[in-house]
Amino acid sequence: IRTRSPSPDGVFPTQLNLNDVIDFAIDILPTNAYALLLIVSHDLFEDDDDVFVCGRAYGGSRVAVISTARYNPHLDDIHNVDRLHAWPASHCAEYINAIGKPTSSSQPSSRKSRPKSQSQSPSFTSLPLQSALSSHLEQLPSSTLLWLIRTCQTSAHELGHCFGLDHCVYYACCMQGSASLTEDARQPPYLCPVCAEKVLSATEADSETRMGKLIEVAVGWGWGALQGWCRGVLEVAERQKKDVGTKS
Repeated sequence: IRTRSPSPDGVFPTQLNLNDVIDFAIDILPTNAYALLLIVSHDLFEDDDDVFVCGRAYGGSRVAVISTARYNPHLDDIHNVDRLHAWPASHCAEYINAIGKPTSSSQPSSRKSRPKSQSQSPSFTSLPLQSALSSHLEQLPSSTLLWLIRTCQTSAHELGHCFGLDHCVYYACCMQGSASLTEDARQPPYLCPVCAEKVLSATEADSETRMGKLIEVAVGWGWGALQGWCRGVLEVAERQKKDVGTKS
């Protein structure tokens, strides 16, 4: 496996070449395995133009490789990761407006500003995010848990490619593409309805069972935000069932 020393930004003394690690993963893929995920603690690079790369999947070859190195919360300041506005707080309206604010050179929008709506009680369709945010604010993840969460989110993303999923362009989704660790932190740990339906169809699983298993994992880890999201999704589904039953 080729190496490079040090990393271009000087954060790590040595990096491994991702393509060589991928080739190794392909060589050791068991014949009876659907896919193989190889997790390494070394920093990775893909070509000479890369500063680093966190992971890659060769979906057709059913292998994925990710590195945990850059997800260390102690490196957040170096990578400009706003931990306070990581998911689910990445949906904060003030924060979104700030990062989406046009530069001084941008042309003003020709659209008329919309009048501010009157304060209303949120509909139950927003319940999952509300539940996730409430749990998140009650207890922020520890550095150890945060490192695990980030590793698992990227693992899920790359394995999603092995299931044939492309980068998502529909909703907030863990299958969205990301160009930086700053973007990584803002993205959710769950599949959007479009991508979730594809996975459920491929695995012949059902949504309620899947959500139940995710809750078990979240409880075991002490990850309140994911617990809140999953319980919110189940509650919304239950209310929708009751609505259908009432109408019929």
